[in-house]
Amino acid sequence: MLRLQRERMEGALLPSEQEFFQRYGLTEKRLALAKPDAIVMHPGPINRGVEIDSRVADGPQSVILEQVTNGIAVRMAIMSITLGHHARPVGEEV
Repeated sequence: MLRLQRERMEGALLPSEQEFFQRYGLTEKRLALAKPDAIVMHPGPINRGVEIDSRVADGPQSVILEQVTNGIAVRMAIMSITLGHHARPVGEEV
């Protein structure tokens, strides 16, 4: 799932939040069309009832909490590698 920025909905060519959810929101019915081992990802924060139904976001196929939790560490590691810094154990002096 992608995050829809509510602040960008006003004045845009997007339908209302309710209409957006009816057309594009991830519901249990839509998720049932996916493979049984499909996982649900979303970068957060979630606009429940707009992008995704709460039952799906909190359901057994959701890895959203793990994704959000790990996202910061992964981005920091990528930036460190990109900038050429080598990771040091916590407490090690530079």
